[in-house]
Amino acid sequence: MAGDSQQEAGKGGARKNQINIELSEEIAEGEYANLATIAHSNSEFVIDFIRLMPGTPKAKVKSRIIITPEHAKRLLYALNDNIEKFEEAFGPIKPTDGAPKFPINFGGAMGEA
Repeated sequence: MAGDSQQEAGKGGARKNQINIELSEEIAEGEYANLATIAHSNSEFVIDFIRLMPGTPKAKVKSRIIITPEHAKRLLYALNDNIEKFEEAFGPIKPTDGAPKFPINFGGAMGEA
């Protein structure tokens, strides 16, 4: 995605239209999500990244990203490219049937208040 807007300049390999991306410490830590839902309208795609914990009746949306249809397609291509590179390095990703299977007490012991 980022590479789409960068073009090689003349000599020395300098880049024209280079974007300086800032990553704060908080964002760099990331958020764990094991489920995503996608909805769309005629002008945008809404992707919710969700953390689903076994044994709990609720799941929390950890992040919501809203992008244009054009950027959704670029994301699709970028994910596909990265999956191909991952599988070349580590072997095929094997899909599982149905929902993810978590071990009993995944996430620690259940406490009472």
